[in-house]
Amino acid sequence: MKRHLMLAVLCVATVSTAAFARNDVEAYSLDAALKSEGSDKVGSDIALVFAGQKHAAVEKSMGEIATNKKTNGVGRSDEAACQYVFLSAVLALQERARQLGGNAVINIKSNYKNKLTESATEFTCGSGALMSGVALKGEVVTLKK
Repeated sequence: MKRHLMLAVLCVATVSTAAFARNDVEAYSLDAALKSEGSDKVGSDIALVFAGQKHAAVEKSMGEIATNKKTNGVGRSDEAACQYVFLSAVLALQERARQLGGNAVINIKSNYKNKLTESATEFTCGSGALMSGVALKGEVVTLKK
């Protein structure tokens, strides 16, 4: 009897661990995220230029920066959590650009789990059972006006 009970507990533990091990990686719309709830916090003083988008000539480069943000995904759809954490990542890029004296972050790419993805229309986000995350890389510059 004890053997059957131990086997049952082990099976349940294995199945529940597998259920919590979810790591779905999806692409989401930049445009939708930049219009989602909370997007009013994104400043207009630091331009955001994603890989493949055109921008004015670069006057000065301050180098590449990166951010890796996570958020609690419990009670939200993956898309809503990813939009929220994307905005957090974008705000971090803008804050770093301000600190370095730039007026733009250009060539922004997704860098989820160190896999670079270039897109002018989408970003990459990973969602698990509890958390969602977005990692971005870009170059801080001063663009000619």
